[in-house]
Amino acid sequence: MAKLDHKPLLDVLNGRIPKRRPIWFMRQAGRYLPEYRAVRERAGTFLDLCYRPELAAEVTLQPLRRFDIDAAIVFADILVVPHAMGLDVRFLEGEGPVVETVSGGKRVDRLKRIGGSEQVNRVSETLASVRAQIDSRVALIGFCGAPWTVASYMVGGGGPDGRDLARGVAHEFPLWFAKLVERLIDASVDYLVAQIDAGADVVQIFDSWAGDLPSYLQRKLVAMPIARIVQRLNELRAGIPVIVFARGVGINHEMVSSLTKSSCLGVETSLPLEWARDFLVPRCAVQGNLDPVALERGGVALRRGVEHIVRKLPFERHVFNLGHGMRPSTPVEHVSQAVELVRKFDQADRQ
Repeated sequence: MAKLDHKPLLDVLNGRIPKRRPIWFMRQAGRYLPEYRAVRERAGTFLDLCYRPELAAEVTLQPLRRFDIDAAIVFADILVVPHAMGLDVRFLEGEGPVVETVSGGKRVDRLKRIGGSEQVNRVSETLASVRAQIDSRVALIGFCGAPWTVASYMVGGGGPDGRDLARGVAHEFPLWFAKLVERLIDASVDYLVAQIDAGADVVQIFDSWAGDLPSYLQRKLVAMPIARIVQRLNELRAGIPVIVFARGVGINHEMVSSLTKSSCLGVETSLPLEWARDFLVPRCAVQGNLDPVALERGGVALRRGVEHIVRKLPFERHVFNLGHGMRPSTPVEHVSQAVELVRKFDQADRQ
């Protein structure tokens, strides 16, 4: 493995001064890239692409060939975990994921352990392939969905109505749901350890639907389960930084940081960066939070968005990213422009 001090992302996450502000983008491998669309057509279904390591590694590497960015994130999906646990998972064109639902303790008890599963092994093979091909300064990121977000799919089956159903169950918090969360904590740890062993330098935990919950449940169902995952990772694979993205929790990011003790918090587009600078930066690095719409629009919108972020957050404590995932209609040239703008503004500030 390359020395850590050659990787700007790891420098920031480990509290060192980087040579430059690290940049990567959530969903940086995706439909906005014509070369991705070509591979996707060859693969067949979305899950076929996730589970064919040679193709998944190819799309993981595609953004690095186009853009001067500092990390690759393995191409996979947060629903690998419920799939490996034995649930039927399908992706319908134009509709998104459909997941076999879980309701009741007996069904939770039938969920499988994911260690050694074909699904996890395929993602690990992808990571190992990418690890062997990336430059020494580029960090490799593994990831999983957080227990609350993954449980939302497993209880609701997918779609906005499913998220409402899951939230209703969360309010009632029956014993079987508590057991499901426990199983997802265990599965997430197993999955992330497998990714680390395959070559991941960093892992990110995505809680995409954290903002669905009322504030008082965010501690119980967002922060505390993630905190347990981070603690166990620290015990099992010490020294691997963890990025936590609890989208939509607002000022509860401070609580998430305090409980999880993660190396970095990803923040959504709506979070005021003055607040993040004053309350989060003293605790951890911050990642984000360019509006994906500003990136899609380009021009003045993009320039203003980038400049606002790099002026507000110190480069040695910041990872430039989006406040959510890349939009499929984003022009490729706008991504190049965003990277160039970050480098330009940083260079001007440091002269």
